[in-house]
Order: sequence, then structure tokens, then C-alpha cells
Amino acid sequence: MSTPRCHYKEARERRHEARALLADGVDPSANRKAQKLATTDGAANRFEVIAREWWAKFSPAWAPAHSERIIRRLARDVFPWLGGRPVAAITVPELLAVTRRVEERGALETAHRALRNCGQVFRCAVSTGRAERAPSADLRGSRPPMPGEHFSSVTEPDKVGELLRARAGVT
Repeated sequence: MSTPRCHYKEARERRHEARALLADGVDPSANRKAQKLATTDGAANRFEVIAREWWAKFSPAWAPAHSERIIRRLARDVFPWLGGRPVAAITVPELLAVTRRVEERGALETAHRALRNCGQVFRCAVSTGRAERAPSADLRGSRPPMPGEHFSSVTEPDKVGELLRARAGVT
């Protein structure tokens, strides 16, 4: 018999809270909806949720292998540290720490690509109103550059002609 009393007690407390809100000029129903929306929005504003939305929007235009590489890179190198954080709360030092982790394992090119992908996710968040700015822009130039490779080229005119004829299938 004590169970109904607990329910009645909770109902009375909620009624008092509702009356207090009304006295302050706040609609209790609207207040309840706003609180529910705030908890729902909190989950929708996480970095991983926005990143997966961005990926789902753009991946149909990409080659399947490229699409898979991007989501795998985010899942392996970014989501474990930033995935559960609200996108608007992510700071430049946090993003820098994530790219440094990737760089420290010797994957400099992957660190550059992960930072670029994070920038795309942040721009998506800004465009949908879930973030004010993209901290990735502040990291432009902070990573050491990729070592460039020089490829051999044909520079002698006679050799260029031979190359073009061979390419065209003309003998």
C-alpha cells in the first residue's frame, strides 16, 4: 500500500513545481518539451553523430573504397577521443592532440587526412547551426609537411616524341 503514496507524493511535487513555474510566467508544458529537446539535442550534437551524418551525405558520390577508408580512419583515429564530445565544445588543443597521436605512430599522411576530414565535419556542424566555428581552421599549417617525392620526367624533345607516339600506339 505504500507504493501508491509514493506516486501521489511525486505527483504532488510535480504539481507544486508546475505551479511555481506558472507563477514565474513559464508554461510547464513548454518547459518540459524544452528539457526533453535539450537532452535529445545533446546526443545529436556529438562529434561522431555529426561525422556519420556528413559521411552518409557525401559518401554516395565517392568510390566505395574511398568512402570506407574515410569512415574507418575517423572510427580508428578520431572517434575514440572526440566522438562522444559535443562538437561545439571541442577545442583546438584537443584536436591537435588527436592528430599528434596519429602522427606519433608514424602515419603523417593519415594525420593530415584525419585533420582534413575533421575540418569537413566541423564545417558541416557550422552549416547546420550545431557549432559556431571550426577549430580545425586554426590548425592549418601546424602539422609538419608531407615529404615531397620527385618523379622522373622526359625532358629531351626526341624522347618526348617517342613517348607520345608510344602512348598513341603509332609506330
